[in-house]
Amino acid sequence: MELVDTHTHLDFPDFDADRPALLAASRALGVRKMVVLGVYRDNWQRVWDLVQSDPDLHAALGLHPVYLDQHRAEDLVQLREWLTRLAGHRQLCAVGEIGLDYYIETLDRERQQALFEAQLQLAAQFELPALIHVRRSHAAVIATLKRLGLKRGGIIHAFAGSFEEAREYLKLGFKLGLGGAATWPQALRMHRVLAKLPLEAVVLETDSPDMAPAMFPGVRNSPAHLPAICAALAEIMSISPEQLAEASTANARELFNW
Repeated sequence: MELVDTHTHLDFPDFDADRPALLAASRALGVRKMVVLGVYRDNWQRVWDLVQSDPDLHAALGLHPVYLDQHRAEDLVQLREWLTRLAGHRQLCAVGEIGLDYYIETLDRERQQALFEAQLQLAAQFELPALIHVRRSHAAVIATLKRLGLKRGGIIHAFAGSFEEAREYLKLGFKLGLGGAATWPQALRMHRVLAKLPLEAVVLETDSPDMAPAMFPGVRNSPAHLPAICAALAEIMSISPEQLAEASTANARELFNW
């Protein structure tokens, strides 16, 4: 069974003590490729250095809305320079993590929106997918994507919306990232949505080190948990883990042109 973890933060210090061993263990379990996402300007170099050390790691670079107070106007200039310098590199796969976060009420929504749109325009310019963070902001994200339109689409990270919202994203060419949050027994609404999703809609992710699945409560999440996440989600979707793994991996490869 071959798997792709489409959303990790493997550059974070949480993995400094055992990163090579963890990568080896994940591969032994079938996780062949992993995407490492940048979240603010000062971690892009760390992300890029990490993926350059391993041919099966791929980078996405972006300015995450949760770090809004850290971002400066010149960071967008820097992001454009990074994307220009790395254009066409096989290990640069997307712009991300970008998006809108309305869960944290102190984050200025107008600034978030301006930053989000500027980065979507960069994704369009460099013909890259967008990896999008959405918390309590589906309506605003969908409206923005409809207005701007991205040929390459992307992934809605940690999708937890309604089936109607899922359909809107699919019409816009986006895949839905599914991970540990949907494995918890209390995620009943998400279970109902999962049961109706077409297989061509989904990709798998961990958000390591965050969003640990129900099978590993309270521990550091990692790509090594992806097979267990796949099995749990497949059960909810009434299909085999092999079916979900095959479809999600094919979807990821198509999206990233691998």
